[in-house]
Amino acid sequence: MSWPPRSPSGLIGAEIAGYKVQRELGRGGMAVVYQAKDLRLGRTVALKLLAPEYTRNDAFRRRFAQESRVAAAIDHPNIVPVFEAGEADGILYIAMCFVEGRDLRALIDREGPLPVPAALRIAAQLASALDAAHARELVHRDVKPGNVLLAKGVDSDHPEHVYLTDFGLAKKSLSLTGFTTAGEFVGTLDYVAPERIAGRPVDGRSDLYSLACVVHEMLAGAPPFRREDQLELLWAHQYDPPPALSAERPDIPAAADEVLKRALAKTADDRYDTCLDFVAALRSATADARPRRRTPTLVDPRATDAPAAPSPVTDPPFWAGPVL
Repeated sequence: MSWPPRSPSGLIGAEIAGYKVQRELGRGGMAVVYQAKDLRLGRTVALKLLAPEYTRNDAFRRRFAQESRVAAAIDHPNIVPVFEAGEADGILYIAMCFVEGRDLRALIDREGPLPVPAALRIAAQLASALDAAHARELVHRDVKPGNVLLAKGVDSDHPEHVYLTDFGLAKKSLSLTGFTTAGEFVGTLDYVAPERIAGRPVDGRSDLYSLACVVHEMLAGAPPFRREDQLELLWAHQYDPPPALSAERPDIPAAADEVLKRALAKTADDRYDTCLDFVAALRSATADARPRRRTPTLVDPRATDAPAAPSPVTDPPFWAGPVL
C-alpha cells in the first residue's frame, strides 16, 4: 500500500513499519508525532516521523542511525525510552515510549509560577536526565517546557515523574552548532545558549543554560529574556544580563539570583560543570524560601473521567506525501 494513504483522514489508521497510527500528538517543522499501536507487541507508542528531505541526505541518515543507537542505549528513568528507529517507505521514524500525562508547557500556562519545591523536584529530574545524556556525549539542544513530560508520581513525596523527550537527533545531525547549512536556526529561541547563536561548538553546558531558562520560567512564569523582536531576543541571550528572579518572586531569597546568573553565563566555562551542580546550588540558595500554599496539580481540574474527545482529523503536512 502507498504511504501515506490518499484519504481525508490522512495517516490515521495507516500501518507504518508495523505500527498502526491512531491519532496525532503534535507537529513541528521537522517532524510529526503520532500515537500508534505496535502491532507486534500490542503496546501503545509515540511514533515520530521525520520530513522526507532529511531522508534524502545520506550524511544525515548515517548520523541519524548512529545517534538513534546512542539515545536508545541511555537507560535512565527520566528519559523517554527509544524502542526503535529506522526507515519505512522513504520516511525516517522513531518509536518511543508513550507517556500518559501533560507537558510542562501546559502546566505553567495553567498554573503560572510554580512553588519552589515543585520547581526543584522537576529541575532535579531534568538535570539527572541531561547529565546522563552528556556522559554519553549526546547534547539535547532543545530543552524547553514542551519537551518535558509530567506523569503521575509514586507517592505524595514524589507527586510527579518527569520525562525528557525529543532528543536532538535530527538537530545534532544537521550541524555542530544550532544552524542548518541554509542558515536556518534549529531550536527554540527563548532557551537557546549564546554559543549556539554565535555558531560556536556546543556541549552539555549549552543544555545547562537552557535548563536554567526553563527553571526561571517555572519560578517566574516566563523565560528570563522577553523581547518583542526575535533579533532583540538573540541579542539579549548573547549580551544582556539576566533579570533578578527575586525581584519577580519576593518569596525567593536573593541568593538564588547569583545561582541563576552563573547558570546563565554568556561563556560556557563560567557556568556550572553539570546540571545537577546547578540544581544543588539552587536548592541550597532557596532553602529559606517562604512556602507558598498552592500546590500545582498535574491533572486539569476541569477534566472528568470521561474519555477525551478524539483529535480533529487533519490532512498530513505537505512534506508527508509520497517521496519521489
